[in-house]
Amino acid sequence: MRNRDELTLLGNGATKYPNDYCPDVLESFDNKHTENDYFVKFNCPEFTSLCPITGQPDFASIYISYIPDVKMVESKSLKLYLFSFREHGDFHEDCVNIIMKDLIKLMDPKYIEVWGKFTPRGGISIDPYANYGRPGTKYEELAWNRLSQHDMYPEKVDNR
Repeated sequence: MRNRDELTLLGNGATKYPNDYCPDVLESFDNKHTENDYFVKFNCPEFTSLCPITGQPDFASIYISYIPDVKMVESKSLKLYLFSFREHGDFHEDCVNIIMKDLIKLMDPKYIEVWGKFTPRGGISIDPYANYGRPGTKYEELAWNRLSQHDMYPEKVDNR
């Protein structure tokens, strides 16, 4: 993890895009508001990965929400990290869980959730959701509550 002055990607004109899964590209910086609980949300509507069986592309919107503690993810590094899945073969459920676990390792957030809304292939869409709350804290209870209530009132899906 790097401090704010040690970020290497933000403002770098020589950006290199990884061509396979690359968690090492992720960078973090210090949260200046550790006394507050607040959500940070990323909407990534252009996520792509490959089916591990057929090699066909899968397209999704990935939604990442987290309550930071000491560290936060730097957005350009997150963009490059998500881009690194473009040539990576994994099932939808795996991608969502890998993303969540890599961000937990990077930041150790109080709470995080990752939701993938994949476009249909073969007439079916898959929308995996994973979350985590720090064990032994109120965020663990928050994680269970959000998981148990997740998608009880799904949005109208007619635009995929």
